[in-house]
Amino acid sequence: MTGTVNINIDDAVLVEQAQQGSSAAMERLILKYQNRIYNIILKICSNPEDAAELTQETFVKVMENINKFQGRSGFYTWIFRIAVNLTLSYCKRNVKLGFVSLDAELNDNGLHAKGALRDILSDRNSPSPDVVAQNSELCELVLRALMRLDASQRTVVILRDIEDMNYAQIADVLDIELGTVKSRLSRARNNIREILESVL
Repeated sequence: MTGTVNINIDDAVLVEQAQQGSSAAMERLILKYQNRIYNIILKICSNPEDAAELTQETFVKVMENINKFQGRSGFYTWIFRIAVNLTLSYCKRNVKLGFVSLDAELNDNGLHAKGALRDILSDRNSPSPDVVAQNSELCELVLRALMRLDASQRTVVILRDIEDMNYAQIADVLDIELGTVKSRLSRARNNIREILESVL
């Protein structure tokens, strides 16, 4: 495709065109969301090669199933659900978790994921060097605790505390009840707290 690709066209228009067979519209949708999808997959599976493969698999499924999309949720939510489900299935089959993604990747707003967690933990009114160092160390411990959770709990924490989704959005993406989101998040945070207490 030549020239600059306008990826700011309304999703509904692009989806309708893609459903009518437009490969250009599908390409625009992929370009619009591929980095966000890759980053969330990488945060869950922690392996760049696997994340790239799962991102590709996500968009293959999107292309195969675009005509099944009926607009009951946002298009991004629909893609997100496909990506998260593929990644969680992958994680259940292959337990190869590390710390690379949360340490190295940028979130969609261009903020360091580790920095986003640090912002949650930090006292913004006390930016002294000793406080910054203390928060940095605490953030590292939180990241390690997060990676010790099972994939379903880790995913809920990532969606809520790093991707900043609300409970309803998380329920939609994971196709679970709102109450399940809240209880899973509560258990995950309790588990993180217990892990931290054991090392602090």
